[in-house]
Amino acid sequence: MEDLTPDPTTLDPVETASRDDIAAIQLDRLKWSLRHAYDNAPFYKARFDAAGVHPDDLRELSDLAKFPFTTKQDLRDTYPFGMFAIPREELVRIHASSGTTGKPTVVGYTRRDIDNWADLIARSIRASGGRPGDICHVSYGYGLFTGGLGAHYGAERLGCTVVPISGGMTERQVTLIEDFKPRIIMVTPSYMLSILDEFRRRGMDPRENSLQVGIFGAEPWTNQMRQEIEQVFDMHAVDIYGLSEIMGPGVANECVETKDGLHIWEDHFLPEIIDPETGEVLPDGEMGELVFTTLTKEGLPMVRYRTRDLTRLLPGTARSVRRMEKITGRSDDMIILRGVNVFPTQIEEQILKIASLAPHFQIELQTGANRMDSMTVHCECLPDAADPASRDAAAKDLAHRIKSVVGVSSTITIHDPDGVARSEGKARRVVDNRPKER
Repeated sequence: MEDLTPDPTTLDPVETASRDDIAAIQLDRLKWSLRHAYDNAPFYKARFDAAGVHPDDLRELSDLAKFPFTTKQDLRDTYPFGMFAIPREELVRIHASSGTTGKPTVVGYTRRDIDNWADLIARSIRASGGRPGDICHVSYGYGLFTGGLGAHYGAERLGCTVVPISGGMTERQVTLIEDFKPRIIMVTPSYMLSILDEFRRRGMDPRENSLQVGIFGAEPWTNQMRQEIEQVFDMHAVDIYGLSEIMGPGVANECVETKDGLHIWEDHFLPEIIDPETGEVLPDGEMGELVFTTLTKEGLPMVRYRTRDLTRLLPGTARSVRRMEKITGRSDDMIILRGVNVFPTQIEEQILKIASLAPHFQIELQTGANRMDSMTVHCECLPDAADPASRDAAAKDLAHRIKSVVGVSSTITIHDPDGVARSEGKARRVVDNRPKER
């Protein structure tokens, strides 16, 4: 892989600013954002008043801890437009979640919001090693999901040529990669594995394709998966982070020269880490739940939004802005199995250590007749390890690793190659068949 370190002269000023300068920008913008939310969104006025706080109470950044949290449930309770701070007629775009766990969460953008979003995606692509003139193959889903259009506008803003293929049509994806020769792909890591399967099905060497940068987001993925993708494709695999409620993709991004955590674009988003149980703000370096306050959002300002993502804040390295570690899991999709906290990324790490197994997997949870919860891990063997003896050895090895590292017993089912359902978007890693009322 070639050195893709960006030219320092192309960086935005905040990327090399001093911490004092970054804090000054944040304080000025935070004062504006709190006042904007209070004056223009009845939800926030009522919430602040009930908590006995006012935007004028913020005199330094640490004063933000006085203000109440915002949650996804607040968005559902005010569905569809109850949290907007701008008249609906002044919004230029609306996105929404799928609503698979309840009412959809609806987010809206002004023209300035869209411009800022495009700027930050462009900054993220450049940090990943992208350059003006590159062909960027966008495999994130288009539509109400923020991934596809967010990536699209940002790539155009940087000056890339965009291939807006969206998700699915895996055979066509590989054909266009082969024919158009993109330098960048933006895609979920799980779907990149499906693309890899298609390369292999055609007998093509993935290392011989044109891709040099993969920008992967929308779901947690491990450094072990990064190493596998980089080795198989001979390209850089870089993490991008975002969520619709805060903006979409591009809230934070790894820098290709270090790949040591995601630099948060702190001129637009103020991060905090809290204890998920008590809500207490934790110092940088401690693991906890990530909370964001938007600093420039007009349409839908967010004050202390609880992301439920678990990580920690670290000093900047390749950039002056702080980093967040790769997400280890979410406090609300964490599996609690017989009193043990389990994250899908922990299972993935163990699967990737076994040479005879493919990286596709799904976790099934169920309750037996004895009312004890159990976990079955469905994975698949590689074509050259499909014989019964190899499968049995892999299953025993994986069960032992999960028990030793994660601390729970599990049943391992090794399927034929292609036997685990593929994803064309976010991977559905957990199927919970346990009774909802117990």
